[in-house]
Amino acid sequence: MTVTASARRKARHYAMQALYQWQMAGASLNAIEAEFHADNDMSKTDVAYFRELFHGVAKNLDDVEGTYAQYLDRSVEELDPVSRALLRMSTYELKNRVDVPYKVVINEAVALAKKFGPTDAFKFINGILDKVAAKERSVEVKADKG
Repeated sequence: MTVTASARRKARHYAMQALYQWQMAGASLNAIEAEFHADNDMSKTDVAYFRELFHGVAKNLDDVEGTYAQYLDRSVEELDPVSRALLRMSTYELKNRVDVPYKVVINEAVALAKKFGPTDAFKFINGILDKVAAKERSVEVKADKG
């Protein structure tokens, strides 16, 4: 399958939901992943990307949270579950997938926050991820800003 933008978008959508479920239910990653494959039509999803984001966040959780937590005005535990899942996933992506432009990572997270997050969460997500990108992707961000 050729990886399309929409297949990646679906992968992020499902990864965010899987991370949310993992946070809330505490079930095993493999059980949650199996449930997603059973309950969703994954034919138009970049399944490898979904898996990388979902398992990558869990495997690198301390590093991921340590990266974005320094920019929060509250503790990680005080974040609403959708914002926490999005910040985890997007921070992982910014740190580990330099092949994906930082603007794409941020725009996708903002779109998901608008769809699933509490009112105005997208503004908060955008602000935190801008700071993460400025640190983790400094060369790319500086080149972009001219």
